[in-house]
Amino acid sequence: MAKKNKIEYQWALPADLKIPPDELQARLDFYQDMTILHLIEKDAIVTRVVSARDVALALLREVPLGSGLLPDNVLWWQQGKRGAEVALWRGPKVWPVALQLEAFKPPRQFKLPMPGLLFICVPGREPRVYSTKKRPRSLDDAIFHAPLFNVFHSGDTCPGTHKYPDDVGQTPESFFLSFFSLAGNHRHRSQRYPDNLLALWEELDGKNRYPLGDLMPCGHIKDIMAP
Repeated sequence: MAKKNKIEYQWALPADLKIPPDELQARLDFYQDMTILHLIEKDAIVTRVVSARDVALALLREVPLGSGLLPDNVLWWQQGKRGAEVALWRGPKVWPVALQLEAFKPPRQFKLPMPGLLFICVPGREPRVYSTKKRPRSLDDAIFHAPLFNVFHSGDTCPGTHKYPDDVGQTPESFFLSFFSLAGNHRHRSQRYPDNLLALWEELDGKNRYPLGDLMPCGHIKDIMAP
């Protein structure tokens, strides 16, 4: 217990309003290995070690959190570094795709069969994208690199000038509406064509099913759920 030194915050307001200064009630100090709470009472300062988690939960009591109505095929919802993230799964299907190879020229049009795709979505932001061989049911289920342009090795995607919707339920379809380009790291996305993703697209164009044995592994569900 320490002796209290009076600390006040004087509002930057006209003096004739006669608003009294606001006295300091508590202070938090965050160190590398601990968090210290200082409670400032009438004639003393009480100091104690507290849990950073408890501090966060106490502050969140004043913040309304809720997912609202969630779209179909939601795998999870969590608070991530980019904000509230929703993981959506889209089953295997044929997607129309446009690839812009040269500026100011018409894009090449493809109809590509894709495996199941996992989109980690944030409202109004570009998604992270991965492939799956089946709808994920376990944290240990394998994930694979999406065989797509505009996707980096980490699963992050390049938005370019594309504007994503605030409704995350529309993000996967919006992703395929954007023009793909040669942006991002598109090597090692195919067993047969590790250095030429375009050759894979040309082979798959017009087909009905993606060859799952050609996918390149990149981890497990638990690896991408970490906030």
